[in-house]
Amino acid sequence: MRPGDRDGPVVAATRSRSSSRRVVSAYHGTASRRRGPRYAAPVTLLLLALAIASEVTATVSLKLSDGFSKLIPSIVVVIGYGAAFYFLSQALTRGMAIGVAYGIWSAVGVAAIAIIGVLFLDERLTLVQIGGIGLVILGVLALELGGAH
Repeated sequence: MRPGDRDGPVVAATRSRSSSRRVVSAYHGTASRRRGPRYAAPVTLLLLALAIASEVTATVSLKLSDGFSKLIPSIVVVIGYGAAFYFLSQALTRGMAIGVAYGIWSAVGVAAIAIIGVLFLDERLTLVQIGGIGLVILGVLALELGGAH
């Protein structure tokens, strides 16, 4: 933290996470060098997977809650969506780009919900819907590959 900064040590330390230059920790006074994006770290991908699993669980429970008229599925909806946003925020905090994170979340979520609907909820998929899911997945791949340059 430099003299004259009004943000305090918490914000100064938070800002240093995304920096690629040499920074001094506001808490320990030690210097460190940060390297490029950290979103490919296994922990970050695990957090994104937990976010997706929580969201899919909440969405299936939303269908089972019958408009929030059944208590247990309704509770699962609230907890599931809360957990999904918490885990997503943690993945973003660790450096994952929001466009990539949300793209992966939505593509995997749409595909998972569609498959669960067909297998367990007696729903049908048309060829147009299957093609749409494929296009969403291709869009996520384009986001991911476009960011590699």
